[in-house]
Amino acid sequence: MKSSPCAVSYNKIISARAGTVIYPSGSRYGPRIQDDFQLVFLHSGEMKIEIDGMAHYFLPGSVVLLKPGHHELFTFSDRGETWHRWISVHMSHVSMEEKAVFDALPLFLPISEELNRIADIMLSLQFEHPSSSEVLRSLGMSALLVYISEMTRTRELEEVHSSILRAKNLIHKAYQDELTLTMLADQAGVSPEHLVRLFRVNENTTPVKYLWRYRVLRALEFLSHTGLSITEISLRCGFKSTFHFARTVKQHTGKTATEIRLFSWKGSQSE
Repeated sequence: MKSSPCAVSYNKIISARAGTVIYPSGSRYGPRIQDDFQLVFLHSGEMKIEIDGMAHYFLPGSVVLLKPGHHELFTFSDRGETWHRWISVHMSHVSMEEKAVFDALPLFLPISEELNRIADIMLSLQFEHPSSSEVLRSLGMSALLVYISEMTRTRELEEVHSSILRAKNLIHKAYQDELTLTMLADQAGVSPEHLVRLFRVNENTTPVKYLWRYRVLRALEFLSHTGLSITEISLRCGFKSTFHFARTVKQHTGKTATEIRLFSWKGSQSE
């Protein structure tokens, strides 16, 4: 987008950080006044955000753009846990031109693989780097710029390939179930072969690989933020066995499930 360069000035970024949290059923957060530009990634559950008194409802697979100066109140699903991650970017004075660019952006978009990867990297690096470090500030700026660029890409995708969004929505809602390529294609309204082609062209992966990556992301959350056993996590996230779970996590992260839990808990005992 032509407006991207003026939307985010690196010199104005004071700090950037990322986080992840699982809210129990029926939880609320706020009210608060938003201080930063914040991208909220809703991975599972449901979320209502009241922004300046107006209610907005979001389903899994959405990334929400929150902007400074607005009053917010979060209400989460009363039918189960809600998991979301976030990236916050704290900027100094925002000009009228910059504010106009952000105000023209959609409130939410589908979560892209690119934004997911930036969140992954920030979460892994911030144990060793302060939020004001050059690396985290650069990543925070990249996340905002990717969101801006995704607006055009997503609108084109919704017009041409809405079947991809339908398949991804099913994955985000039912990742723990036994999903097949045929089931995803039926949900998308296209043949399995065509769905694979669409994912390869637009997502640089296949529907099944996307499903397993999402299951790993969800499993990492349970490993890092709950005391659930590895057996229970593997069942909740759709893995065929604990061996399959361990092998897949190792392939995707380069670490064992026990190593991930120990690192996250900073010395707590593993399963």
